[in-house]
Amino acid sequence: MIKAVIIEDEINGLNNLQNLLAEHCEGIEVIGTAGSIEEGYDLLADSEIKPDLAFLDISLPDGLVFQLLNRLRPLQFDIIFVTAYEDYAIKACEYSSIGYVMKPIDPDTLVEAVERLQPKADSAIDKRMDIFQNYLNNPNAFTKMSISALDGIYFVNIKDILRFEAEDNYTHIFLNDGQRLTASKTIKAYEDMLEPFNFYRVHKRHVINLNYMRKFVKGDGGYLIMDDEMKIEVSRRRRPAFMEQMKRLQGGF
Repeated sequence: MIKAVIIEDEINGLNNLQNLLAEHCEGIEVIGTAGSIEEGYDLLADSEIKPDLAFLDISLPDGLVFQLLNRLRPLQFDIIFVTAYEDYAIKACEYSSIGYVMKPIDPDTLVEAVERLQPKADSAIDKRMDIFQNYLNNPNAFTKMSISALDGIYFVNIKDILRFEAEDNYTHIFLNDGQRLTASKTIKAYEDMLEPFNFYRVHKRHVINLNYMRKFVKGDGGYLIMDDEMKIEVSRRRRPAFMEQMKRLQGGF
């Protein structure tokens, strides 16, 4: 069993989450609840309460839940945020591989978030929270992200990612040192996350870092040659928009 606590100030939201967990997540046992930062601190500072997981509302009556988490470091439990918060907080979750579910809670999304939990020994939760808070505090200066791969969690500089390649519901991530990571996240999720960082979807299977393009070979079978010598097809449907992007980046292609 995964032992969990819930910190949520709305009683209806708290009851709803407990009911959904009981109905859809049989492996979760709720061992405590709280409704504020101070109540949450008293709960989690209790040496007899040792949760594996905390479901956390971001905005509480006495402040943001991050104030609580920073008081408890180093963290000994994983986190799933349960929130109706702004888009930038959700982006921070994506970049840091921290689980979240949006209110109103969809049961399938809740189950998926629980299934994505890393084993406690491999969770690297403090490093993931650092990435989360770095993005939340200054998204324009954000440079590093967490990738929850099949064999563990990796922390990579965004500028070191060459490209992404889709395979069914998995995504292969290729780094400039020759390393390849495989994540159980769709390529569309990475496309949406990294578009502001000069990444571009050139094919249904490929998202590339535009900084690592070496050459575009024109013709019916137009394709890119990347710095790692990989040939990447540019789909016919996406080619006009891709060429416009090149013009904007380079002042004429």
